[in-house]
Formats: sequence, C-alpha cells, structure tokens
Amino acid sequence: MSKVTVERDGHVLLIGMNRPEKRNALDVEMYLELAAAYGKLHRDPELRCGLIFAHGEHFTAGLDLVQWAPIFSEGKMPDLDDDLIDPFGLDEDKRLSKPLVMAVQGICYTIGFEMLLNTDVRIAASNTRLAQIEVKRGIYPVGGATVRLFQEIGWANAMRYLLTGDEITADEAYRLGLVQEVTEVGKQFDRALEIAHRISKQAPLGVQAVLRSARIAQVYGNKAALERLFPDIGPIMKSEDAQEGIKAFIERREAVFKGR
Repeated sequence: MSKVTVERDGHVLLIGMNRPEKRNALDVEMYLELAAAYGKLHRDPELRCGLIFAHGEHFTAGLDLVQWAPIFSEGKMPDLDDDLIDPFGLDEDKRLSKPLVMAVQGICYTIGFEMLLNTDVRIAASNTRLAQIEVKRGIYPVGGATVRLFQEIGWANAMRYLLTGDEITADEAYRLGLVQEVTEVGKQFDRALEIAHRISKQAPLGVQAVLRSARIAQVYGNKAALERLFPDIGPIMKSEDAQEGIKAFIERREAVFKGR
C-alpha cells in the first residue's frame, strides 16, 4: 500500500499522508513519495493548487527517528532526483512553484509542523496539537522551523515553543496566525478543499507570481522583492490570461483562465 495517496480533483492535487497505523510517522519511503507528489504538482500545467492532508486521526507523530538518525548523522537530507520536490522547501532554487493548502488534525509534531510552515494556507481541526519536540530527543529541527517559525509568530513566541518542545493548541495556533481557520473535527478537509478550489480558479500565472514575489522577500529581503515587481509583471501582461482578465472585467463576468 502506498504511504502517500495522490488524487486529482479538477485543477487541485490531493496529497494524503497514508500511514495511519503508525500515526503517519514519516519514514524515508514516505518522504520520497511526498517528494514525488510535490514534483507532480510542480510540473503539471493542469494542476494549479495542492492540498496536503492526512488519513486517520493524526496528521503525523513526526519522524520515524530510527530510520532518520543515520541520515542526519551524514549531515544532509536524502538526495532527490530532478523530478522530485523537497516537501520542506529547503532549496530555494528547487521549491514548489504552486500554492499548497494544508488540512491538519490531531497530533502534528516535528516534521509535520515544518511541513505546515512550508504551506501557504492552513486549516486546522479543533483537536490539532502542534509541537517541535526535537529538543526532547537530543536534536534540533532541520526542516526549516528555526528559520520560518520566528518569521511568522515573532522571535520570543517561536523560542517559547522551539526551546521547550511544548504543544500549541489549535486555538493558540489561530491566535498566533499559524492557521487561518479552526473547524470542527472532520470538517477541516472540506474547508481546505474549498479554499484550494478558489485558488485554482484564479489566474495561474498571477498566483505563481504572487508566491514567487513573497518568497523572494521572505528569503532575500524586501529590497530584492521590490526590484523584481515591474520586471516580472511585463511577461505576465502579455499572457492570454491577462487579456482574459481585462476582457472579463469589461464584460462584468467571471474570468476563465488557462494558465498561459
């Protein structure tokens, strides 16, 4: 049985963690399957948005540490073929170019929390519990949390949880801005899918440009992002989608975009 399910729903790719008997603990095989799914979303022009979720009661209990300990000892993540995309987006030159919505429930520890930080919109069930517990295991987070968490919730808030390993409840995650909505248990997937479909109806070139611009600011700073605004919009203005957007505005109708 595949440890990651992959299914199309219109222009949305559904990516499901599928090891519920182990609380979706991430082993190396699951990591590679996730990387393949992210690669599919990245390359396929008909796919405009992704939705990452988990089968079972919990998103993930974290890493299958017995498998990962020898890899961490080598000082690097597993090598990925060119058609795969790292689910943690650690290489900025090879990062998923399309939006990713996340539906999360139950326990979401360590690497799951870091997957969340590499998504763009997050919907949490009310029983969600986030935690970076690496310091309780004698290690530290290597999936991006030490860089991204303080950017989202501030230095002291991030250190409060990174240095203690304490849990963050769904309500606290919402207060901090880590998740955008909290739903009843069992309704997080449907709400996340609704948002993913709304994103997929927008102009793909424009959506991807938004992500690219924001990520330049996140990684390289505001000045670098500001310098790219007008140079990068030039080619988009020549696209079919830009012309459709203007035409739909004039005709007072919903635009139908093709991604070109």
